[in-house]
Amino acid sequence: MEQKLKIAVFIDFDNIEIGVKSTLHREFDVAAVLDALKERGEIVTKFAYANWGRQESATRALSEHAVQMVQRDPSPRGDKNGADINLALDALEMAFTHDHINAYAIVSGDSDFIALVNKLKQYDKRIFVVGGRAFTSTILQKNCHEFVAYESMIDDTRPRSPHKEQQQAQPQPQQHGDRPPQQQQQQQQGQQRPPHKRVALDLAQAMPLVERALGVLERREVRPQLGLLKSTMLQLDSTFNEKAYGASSFTDFVEKLQKADYVEVTGGEGRYMIRMKGGAPTEKPGAKPEQAIPLLRDVLETHRMEVDSGSLADDLAEWVHQERPNFDWREYGFQEFSELLNYAQDKGLVRIQADEEKGLTVFLGTEFHPPAPPPEPEPVAPVEEEEVDEPQPIVPGQPTATGEIPEPLPPPKVQRRPRAPRKQSGDGVAKKRVSRPRKKPGV
Repeated sequence: MEQKLKIAVFIDFDNIEIGVKSTLHREFDVAAVLDALKERGEIVTKFAYANWGRQESATRALSEHAVQMVQRDPSPRGDKNGADINLALDALEMAFTHDHINAYAIVSGDSDFIALVNKLKQYDKRIFVVGGRAFTSTILQKNCHEFVAYESMIDDTRPRSPHKEQQQAQPQPQQHGDRPPQQQQQQQQGQQRPPHKRVALDLAQAMPLVERALGVLERREVRPQLGLLKSTMLQLDSTFNEKAYGASSFTDFVEKLQKADYVEVTGGEGRYMIRMKGGAPTEKPGAKPEQAIPLLRDVLETHRMEVDSGSLADDLAEWVHQERPNFDWREYGFQEFSELLNYAQDKGLVRIQADEEKGLTVFLGTEFHPPAPPPEPEPVAPVEEEEVDEPQPIVPGQPTATGEIPEPLPPPKVQRRPRAPRKQSGDGVAKKRVSRPRKKPGV
């Protein structure tokens, strides 16, 4: 029996809010996030980190869902890492002190949390990362147990609030001290941009992962049931989401594969058994994401001057379409052009800056502007040694440089050789040596 998950939710509110606004052009919906996590386990605690003095409009929605709001006081230098550090410390403390919590959900797209994710995995915790495909680091997406895409939670056909539409339709008179007309026009364009319908990926692009997962279950000698197939696919690729292929659920996804004649499904409802169909295509359809990088690099080289000073993502997408009319990023597994830019950012090709009004602004990455090498140490000039006059030798009886006649040196002392000690008899009394006369020869 699978262990029931008790989930602790940690929301980096500043990061997720600006990411949703700049890429999807809508407000962050905390209810959609919590509903998606409730499908995976029981939520036992919820925290959100931000400077709430600037987020007064969002505090009501968080309070309605019993989210504890932790104040992040900005430092005088404007560092944004304060929320990251507080979130990581609180999550680790909870892992040490609350053993019953066995799952953690990090709602953020910041790649700085990869160290926290790896540490929690070492403590045998299941990790969910919730974020947008267009602004969540691909490194963070691939190193958790399951990446929950924010795009899959929202309904693009949801009607917009008539109050907001009325506010946007009425032109605001320009008052003294307002923004210049050009900036005001850019702001209105960013606010009035309607959310568009995301195009589903081709089912054929999911077949390599499906075939690989079925092979793993076959080698384990496990019956390939519906639930086991999805969990195995997530183990192999944590970014998999059936909604990216136009399916409302994983059961719907498998039924679409069956209709496309890719797999065979047997058994009744709730007891589906899946296996590869004999006549399924053996070739690997689609292209790998990294194969889109050279094509994007060529366009960046052509428009290097414009992108170097910062250009909108929509303008860059138009340049790509003009120079590569047949280029379709969906063939490489990206539903949106912004997802390709996010992938290219992790490869060092571009740098993305999110703006709530303009959207995504693209700059050239470290591949075009590598970091400057450390400065070489300056050569140390050799130190000139000062000539020191050696002292004049003193000769007895001869005048020195000062005119003084040194006194004659005393005669050297002769060291006498020490006498050998007297020999002692057995009783410890020293015997006196008696000299005997030598005999004359011939006597």
